[in-house]
Amino acid sequence: MHKSDDSAPDASAVCENQVTYDAVEKSIEHLWGVINELSRIGPPNKDFYRVTIFGSARVKPGQPLYEDVKRLASELSSIGCDIVSGGGPGLMQAANEGENLGDPENATRSYGLPIELPFEEGANPFVEKMFKHRTFFTRLHHFVRLSSAFVVVGGGIGTTLEAMLIWQLLQVEHVDNVPLIFVGDMWKGLVEWAKSSMLAHDPPFANEEDLNIPLCVDTIDEVIEILSARKAAYDQV
Repeated sequence: MHKSDDSAPDASAVCENQVTYDAVEKSIEHLWGVINELSRIGPPNKDFYRVTIFGSARVKPGQPLYEDVKRLASELSSIGCDIVSGGGPGLMQAANEGENLGDPENATRSYGLPIELPFEEGANPFVEKMFKHRTFFTRLHHFVRLSSAFVVVGGGIGTTLEAMLIWQLLQVEHVDNVPLIFVGDMWKGLVEWAKSSMLAHDPPFANEEDLNIPLCVDTIDEVIEILSARKAAYDQV
């Protein structure tokens, strides 16, 4: 005679769980379909030129890169650009702080898209318009929906993820006529690695023109020059 195993899963419960899981999966697929269709609809015209600045959360106020990013955002805000950041500390805060400094008449906006993380406490104090996200997937998509240009300064894994997503969207033309500007040696090194590694294979893993999509510059002043020209052209449309 066998003893009953009280720990064995109840067959009806397993079946119900599978039914619930299948229903959830079907609903998620439907929602993604709706999102994909709605995402095709862009604004008929953009009233504001918005520049997203991606960068490290670890850089402190007063450090050279923090002050450089703050100056960049201030200069861009002063010519009428909204500034978008991840809304957190470090270079994200520098971007939002710079927008505040460059916009004393409150003509532009300082956007923040913070992500729910256990080690970060909401948006930095310089964010004027906040959209909080629970997942990186929706947050990245929101950056793309908002932005007219992207600037990538020094950063780690998160910044690299953001940079590579924009690069890939430009490659496949899901995003068009949007500058992606890499600032500094670390990103030049990434592009050089991509060229030396991806083009060395037969067949190559990428087209050479795809690897020339990012504009690599050395200084913040070069970014200001590029985006000032872009903003002037935008205002003429």
